[in-house]
Amino acid sequence: MFPTSSAPESASASRREQARMLLHGIRIIQAPMAGATTPELAAAVSNAGGLGSLGVGGADPTRAGEQITRTAELTGRPFMVNFFAHVEPRSSAVVTQSWLRLLESEFAALEAAAPSTLRPIYASAATPGENTQRLVDVLVAARPTVVSFHFGLPAAGVIEQLHDAGILVLVTATTPDEARIVEQAGADAVIAQGCEAGGHRGVFDATPDGDADARASRGAQTLDLVAAVVQDVDLPVVAAGGLMNGVDVAHALSAGAVAAQLGTAFLLCPEAATASAHRERIREEVSRVRLSSMRSSSTRTELGRQQRAAIDPTAFTSAISGRPARGLRNRMHEIGARARTLGVRVPDYPLTYDAGKALAAAAAAHGDAASFAALWAGSEVGRAREMPAADLVHVLIAELERARG
Repeated sequence: MFPTSSAPESASASRREQARMLLHGIRIIQAPMAGATTPELAAAVSNAGGLGSLGVGGADPTRAGEQITRTAELTGRPFMVNFFAHVEPRSSAVVTQSWLRLLESEFAALEAAAPSTLRPIYASAATPGENTQRLVDVLVAARPTVVSFHFGLPAAGVIEQLHDAGILVLVTATTPDEARIVEQAGADAVIAQGCEAGGHRGVFDATPDGDADARASRGAQTLDLVAAVVQDVDLPVVAAGGLMNGVDVAHALSAGAVAAQLGTAFLLCPEAATASAHRERIREEVSRVRLSSMRSSSTRTELGRQQRAAIDPTAFTSAISGRPARGLRNRMHEIGARARTLGVRVPDYPLTYDAGKALAAAAAAHGDAASFAALWAGSEVGRAREMPAADLVHVLIAELERARG
């Protein structure tokens, strides 16, 4: 039998090294938060020496192309584009109607009609077909330096097509097992995302049930996850989740990461598309943490960490979208708790999001833009800083350099 060619393995090793060198040289990645990122934010971060990211989310080829083009007009440096790769939702009339009945009183109080059905409002790059191929065609034509996927792997053949176009591919993992799947799929680096992360973590299997939110809160913390993933895979590892300053980044690098991805840290940047009510809630939490720090010198001690955990303003809920996601507590967290008490199952992601967005819009029309909105934020949101994105990147790099001596 003739020996098999080592060319594919060599090409894979070369891409991994290319990814390692890129990420090692950048260190700071702005997380691709769908709904909050803009071409202006991504470009500002890249121009300042970080890796800016576009969170395009639901695989809309037209929107992706427009955002990539605009970002490329604003920066000549590398940037990343991110897409969702979730499993297609299972639709159940019983589950849908039970959920909508639970929300009827909320809509009625807002003088709005509850939806009669739920739509899968986001396409998935994991679904083979015309939409995903159009997306790949857009990416191959635009050739961003990096493309990443969240919630799982893209459809078969997508990674290979992106590689053929010279595009590096990253995939988020939340466990060592997921990281091994990412490695086997041929990705060039893995983003190890701990449970401190805001919004939806990139969990591969997030079928909602009565314990989904509790399980999410017990997930591996970022530094522990990074250390475990580094031991398990031969890929560059990016740390994500709860990282807010250069000292946090230094800790992540010491755990074995080659770079760190920060999301919540950028939500108060003027270039971000963070909604006004969302910004105000973050500012309130920043003020609360600062006041607490002034009152107690033990804030960063172990006791201080325990105290902060006890009054954590964020929590996981599946009630907004159908997947556990961490955000600032509001009425939607209460609805999720009531659903668990009543044994009402949350519909699959993104079906639930259809009702959640409708409820948030109805509330906003009545002057309440926060009670039902997706106020995604990480567990360390109180340490957010409000400044232009470029300034924040420069501060992070300076803090990192001081922390590493």
